[in-house]
Amino acid sequence: MKILIVQNKMGIGDMVIYLPFIEAISKKFNEPVSILVKESSKAEQVLKDSNIINKIIILDRDNKLRTGRHDGFTGFYNLVNDIKEQNFDKVFIFNSSLRFNLVARVAGIKDIYQYSLFGKRGQHVIWAAKEFLKNNLYLNVESDPKIPINNQSVQEMKSEYKINNEEKNILLGIGGSGPTKRIPPITFIKLMRLITQKYKCKFFLATGKNDQEQEILKEILSTEFKNKCYPLDKLSLTKILPIIKNCDISICNDSSFSHLSSGLGIKTIVLMADTPLLYGSYSPRMYPIIPDGEITVMHNTLGKDRINPIKIFDQLDRILS
Repeated sequence: MKILIVQNKMGIGDMVIYLPFIEAISKKFNEPVSILVKESSKAEQVLKDSNIINKIIILDRDNKLRTGRHDGFTGFYNLVNDIKEQNFDKVFIFNSSLRFNLVARVAGIKDIYQYSLFGKRGQHVIWAAKEFLKNNLYLNVESDPKIPINNQSVQEMKSEYKINNEEKNILLGIGGSGPTKRIPPITFIKLMRLITQKYKCKFFLATGKNDQEQEILKEILSTEFKNKCYPLDKLSLTKILPIIKNCDISICNDSSFSHLSSGLGIKTIVLMADTPLLYGSYSPRMYPIIPDGEITVMHNTLGKDRINPIKIFDQLDRILS
């Protein structure tokens, strides 16, 4: 039996969030599955060591320019052909798009399972997936993503970066997909001062390559902690993931690295400044910190300047003690 799962959200975090549901389908039918995902999900790197993934098909759609291979009328049939040649028996579509429903039908897939058509508005990313599998496969799936990783690569990075138990190895996810999610560098610097007063440690700095994120990185590297810091911005995810796996704890903005580190089994403090709290609390290994003066967080909370480094340190200290 050949099974396709359609997960068309664009982010790495979304890819991680859906992992328990993909795994549940694979286990239900005792078969590895294929997934249709966007390149931006980085599934080919994140799931490189997964034994439940048979094939990764990249969905080439550009939501802004509409110039992708799978965009428009011609793109519809390109996608049909790409799927049809795999001879899938079943498809599980984790969205309400009529387009994917029609693609599956024209591609000749017999069994089509999908969210209710046209039901996207107000859809809860996790509860919708839970209800989908409960209603169709009678499965109760817990939101506890786990990213598989090869132990040899973990040991190689441990040796390369001289990671040992004599010091705390801390991932700092200082980047973020939007300016309102990026906690100011001074917050991280104050936190690092608090941490180094009690713990011997080294810091792995995870960020993207855009100008704003690079400025945050440069400011942190201009401090007294320069020799304790290891920037990861020039590495591929394939190399970054085993480094994260070697860390004792992770402190991240609401970014891909908070999802990746918690998915790798690392206790992760998530700094929630401007996104619904769900995205920093869906995993049992996530410990959200919200802005001072707030009882929760959502879009337009705009709280990046009110994330308290003392609160972060207190949470870190409780975890490490």
